Amino acid sequence: NVLNQSKERLKLQSVSDDILSKFVPAHVNIFYCFGGIVLTTFILQAASGFCLTLFYRPSVSEAFDSVKVLILKVNFGWLIRSLHRWSSSLMVLAILLHISRVFLTGGFSKPRELIWVSGVLLSVTSVSFGVTGYSLPWDQLGFWASKIVTAVPESIDELFPRLGTLLVSLLRGGPSVSQYTLSRFYSAHTFILPLLTLVILLVHFLMLRKQGISGPL
Repeated sequence: NVLNQSKERLKLQSVSDDILSKFVPAHVNIFYCFGGIVLTTFILQAASGFCLTLFYRPSVSEAFDSVKVLILKVNFGWLIRSLHRWSSSLMVLAILLHISRVFLTGGFSKPRELIWVSGVLLSVTSVSFGVTGYSLPWDQLGFWASKIVTAVPESIDELFPRLGTLLVSLLRGGPSVSQYTLSRFYSAHTFILPLLTLVILLVHFLMLRKQGISGPL
């Protein structure tokens, strides 16, 4: 049948055997599960986020109303948004616990430096998800959050004149927070950051697969 032919031509059985036969060190315990929790919450974020994009309108005049309609009128819309919102908080917590475990067990030392670097980059993208997503409802909190966050690079002007102002203008799409700012945050949140995260995540897992799980101190 089709399944057997696919297994034969794509070597699916050998791939699955390689994955399932991977040796798990005896010292691995529940504290080594935080990375898996991060991945699980990321998948939940991606699934619920896709559902949200079906109803969200990235416009300064319609964003808040679209979120309100999603919560009050769309079937299970409140549940999908709640899953997206609270799983993001859980993901950040799991990342902090995962980084702490890796640091305390020396998982950043040779030959796993690149695993550590890719993990730190994934932490940065995760925080960036939070920063861009927080402003998308475009309510009072979202507006002022975007205004404050995009103003942070202005401090760079003290070291490199005009560079900070250029970065602020790049983030906002102009001198002040506007529709261009929301559009850029939406593009970053739904396209740029997911794509970047998937690439780094692939590198992270390939390196982890190659080097294996770090041992205890």
